[in-house]
Amino acid sequence: MNALTPYAAFFMRLAVGGVFLIHGWSKFHRGIAAIAGFFGTVGIPFPTIGAFIVIVVETIGAACVILGLFTRAWAACMMFEMAIAMLIQLRGGHNIELEGLLFAGALTLIALGDGPLSVAVRFKHTGM
Repeated sequence: MNALTPYAAFFMRLAVGGVFLIHGWSKFHRGIAAIAGFFGTVGIPFPTIGAFIVIVVETIGAACVILGLFTRAWAACMMFEMAIAMLIQLRGGHNIELEGLLFAGALTLIALGDGPLSVAVRFKHTGM
């Protein structure tokens, strides 16, 4: 292990959380109705509920991942979302490069956790 290994989680959190946040912010501004409409066209059941969940994961979850708060839990949500997205993309005959990369990044964050450069590390050391 080299001197930078403990900080791998920080860089992965920025990358994965940043991409999710950009996509989530776009979905947030388009609105639940627009996202639900798209979800309905690709055959996702309960599209309004799905749209709400995806927007929450991609905005609040992404912000938490970037900060290092509940990283493993939010990364698990992101990984599940990307698994569904990959299935939908494959069923439609599309490529899954972005979804696959985000799936792998979320899986890595589940393994790494918050890391030493996180907001959560402050709570862990002070017992809050």
